[in-house]
Amino acid sequence: MSDAISLTGLRVRGFHGVYPEERRDGQDFVVDVRLELDLSAAARSDDVADTVHYGVLAERLASVVAGDPVNLLESLADRLATVCLSDTRVAAVAVTVHKPSAPIPLSFTDVAVTIRRTRQ
Repeated sequence: MSDAISLTGLRVRGFHGVYPEERRDGQDFVVDVRLELDLSAAARSDDVADTVHYGVLAERLASVVAGDPVNLLESLADRLATVCLSDTRVAAVAVTVHKPSAPIPLSFTDVAVTIRRTRQ
């Protein structure tokens, strides 16, 4: 599918991680999603009801990141993909979760996990 909606750089405070201080203090996570779906109906109608409302999607994703903690970025990314695929118009999604303040005792720019899920 060649049509897509992308949302990049969604920054949300969460409490995910394997270390007690990550769960206690929290940190910012950055989420990027790319939804693959047919946008022709929305293009014809010019009606937001015929597409995925990216503002509503951002709020739903943010609530997951700010919600119940998980140990791994892989688990968080999977939860976010499930939210995206809950809209039956979405055929596939790629989710990247960035953890720029990961507890690594070396200089680095970012740590990220990317998953891709398709509708079964």
